[in-house]
Amino acid sequence: MKRRPHPEELRLWSKVAATVHPLSGRFLPEFGDDPPPAAPVQMPLPSKAVPKTRGPQTPPSDIEPGRLRKIARDHLEARIDLHGMDQDRAKAALEAFLFRVWDEGYRSALVITGKGMRGEGVLRRMAPEWLAAPKLREVVAGVSTAKRHHGGDGALYVALKRKPRP
Repeated sequence: MKRRPHPEELRLWSKVAATVHPLSGRFLPEFGDDPPPAAPVQMPLPSKAVPKTRGPQTPPSDIEPGRLRKIARDHLEARIDLHGMDQDRAKAALEAFLFRVWDEGYRSALVITGKGMRGEGVLRRMAPEWLAAPKLREVVAGVSTAKRHHGGDGALYVALKRKPRP
């Protein structure tokens, strides 16, 4: 937001502008000694806090860099390929798979969604939301896009939480 220049600044600027010669076809703006009075600025009154609306859920926080490097170096313990599944079947398969591998003690998984047609795949777009859902929060520690050799944008690394000891 720009503010209006003070009278002192306008006088100083007019002195500087007087020493400058305009290019051909251009002119210097002229400033009067007294600029028009500035209109009083009306600040909006603080309103009551508006509750935030919940938009689309974002995936859990990204995987820690050290753990991500370890997973990317082929330390993947489990993988699932969701190619060719519709949304309902893919979501159910993903949830069942993650609960099963978590129960078996695995700490990471690769979820292959594919890129879809023209890079706008439904599974690719929906998988991070499914992984952020409350149902999977006790299992999923973090989500990150896979490295190129594991599928790049068409796959996700999922870091799994430790299973509590009985």
